[in-house]
Amino acid sequence: MSSSSTLSHTPDPAPASQRAASSQAYDGTAPFPADDHPAPARQGGERLYVAVTAVIVVLPFLALGLAGWLLWGRLIHTADVLLALGLYVVTGLGVTVGFHRGLTHGGYRAARPVRIALAVAGSMSFQGDVIGWVATHRRHHAFTDRPGDPHSPYRYGTHLRGQLRGLAHSHVGWLFRNDPTPAEHYAPDLLADRDIRAVSRAFPALCVLTLALPFALGWAIGGTWVHATTALLWAGLVRIALLHHVTWSVNSLCHVIGERPFRTRRHDRATNLWPLALLSFGESWHNLHHADPTSARHGVDRGQIDPSAAVIRLLERLGWVHDVRWPTPDRVAARRT
Repeated sequence: MSSSSTLSHTPDPAPASQRAASSQAYDGTAPFPADDHPAPARQGGERLYVAVTAVIVVLPFLALGLAGWLLWGRLIHTADVLLALGLYVVTGLGVTVGFHRGLTHGGYRAARPVRIALAVAGSMSFQGDVIGWVATHRRHHAFTDRPGDPHSPYRYGTHLRGQLRGLAHSHVGWLFRNDPTPAEHYAPDLLADRDIRAVSRAFPALCVLTLALPFALGWAIGGTWVHATTALLWAGLVRIALLHHVTWSVNSLCHVIGERPFRTRRHDRATNLWPLALLSFGESWHNLHHADPTSARHGVDRGQIDPSAAVIRLLERLGWVHDVRWPTPDRVAARRT
């Protein structure tokens, strides 16, 4: 069976036009050159900054929990929660194991059915077609936290107002910018893969499927349109929204708040943020990931839970993936600060 060709793929940093733009002097604190704003150093306001960040990220999750508690037995059922959990795990691992560690960074080679299944599961997360997702993420690594990065929280500088604006940009604002990433440059290997091209073209249908599936299962389990509708709400829409915000939080919070025990490239501020580890399936051990992008495991220190790495290990033992790039003690030690 054929396997993923991304293991040895390392795209050039950027097309010539983007390399030229990025080559402009950047000191790591000023707004990116496209923005003509002054860039005073951030002074004070650290508590306010952290408080606003916490409200933006935590409040929706608290509100969701409160709504579930108030509506239990009326507009939410046990089946809704179980379906939401199951689909969250399947689609989330499709993103982390499939889109990210496999197709983007080549942390392992997968048998053809596994590669396709993971690409389908990731596409059902509603985060965009697989080729576009991979291209954007490779571009992020090529220009992390400097001009050219599509979703850096430092886009508007490091002063308080710029950081708050940048946090909103990196979390969700970047999605609304007209800033396309050329797949022919960043993901030519996937464009040449007929299986992945087919999954990419099927993205609209997979979006319908990811909503139709909980509706149909809710109807089958509960036997009424009410059960079908609540399953669609919780296991469809809410599940997608939660996974979106967790993924976006890795883009935003994991470049601003947390620890940096490993060296990264200049201006790269990727951090480890342990509260997101379980919800993100280990993706929030982001500092190690940016220090060693092809590593199949991101949580390398004791106590760092990494469900995605556990799944890759299981697939390896089953013989479904091979050439896994596990971190070695020497390699990890060489990257410590």
